[in-house]
Amino acid sequence: MQVILIQDVNNLGGANELVTVKNGYGRNFLIPSKLAVEASPSNLKQLAEKLKQQTKKEAKLLAEINSVITVLRDGALKIGAKTGTSGKIFGSVTSVQIARAIKEQKGYEIDRRRISILDEVKELGTYKAKIDFGNGNETEVEFEVVSE
Repeated sequence: MQVILIQDVNNLGGANELVTVKNGYGRNFLIPSKLAVEASPSNLKQLAEKLKQQTKKEAKLLAEINSVITVLRDGALKIGAKTGTSGKIFGSVTSVQIARAIKEQKGYEIDRRRISILDEVKELGTYKAKIDFGNGNETEVEFEVVSE
């Protein structure tokens, strides 16, 4: 029996996937539990349409991510920090400060949890941070730490 999964099912497949299962498992467990629907011609058409719309949405999202990446790579961010006389920073630069600088200088709001700083920032200078957009889309952003 072929069924279309509505939700992810362990050891069987993910949502919107066409799988073959035994008749009893499909009729007695998957369909009554609302985990799957029978693979009728109308349901298969709905699945095809849903996958087509999902592909369009992913392509649009990818184009948007690529435009954000080009803007972020355009120039180095400037982050102000309080420093001592020797050029050492009091404290450290965090992902929160980088996210705030991106919002103020580039106009994009990026969640701080997506930003990871590659080197420990304890002095003035230029450093790099990595931003992960998910689905394998990531970029490195340069930021310059300047004295306030």
